[in-house]
Amino acid sequence: MPAVYLAAEQENVLRIHWDEFTFGLIAFLIILGVVYKMWPRLTKALDERADQIEGGIARAQKAEAEAEETRQQYREKLEEAHREYAQELEKAKEQKAAIIAEAREEAQVEARRIVEAAHAQIEADRQQTLVQLRNEIGALSTELASRIVGETLSDSAAQNRVIDRFLDELEQSGNTQQAEVR
Repeated sequence: MPAVYLAAEQENVLRIHWDEFTFGLIAFLIILGVVYKMWPRLTKALDERADQIEGGIARAQKAEAEAEETRQQYREKLEEAHREYAQELEKAKEQKAAIIAEAREEAQVEARRIVEAAHAQIEADRQQTLVQLRNEIGALSTELASRIVGETLSDSAAQNRVIDRFLDELEQSGNTQQAEVR
């Protein structure tokens, strides 16, 4: 065995094996030819892929810009809707105030009308009461005067004069008493 190791040691490691070299060179040239033939297709495919990627990026940026524009339009419409809502709310408040004011005014007018009607009714009742009272007092005073004088006052004109004079005296004495009380 030592002789085999000596023979292996004597073989030059740097020596070229021409059969392996030739086979390797042919294989390299075939691979180089295939790559050379395929190179335009590879670069074309890589360029197309790069264009697709760049186009996708551009489309994505464009879509993002459109989305942002749509968002901005949405925000503007939303703000406009808020402004319109606020305006409508303000109009509603104004209408409410106007309706309340109108209702108050109508109520005041109606109250004044009712008070005036009540005053008119009271005045009419007062006048009617005064006429009734005057007639009753007249009848009583005529009867009293007839008893005092001893004769009947059958003449209605005479009765009216007596009644009027009696009532005037009563009113004067009532006014004098009221002035003294004050």
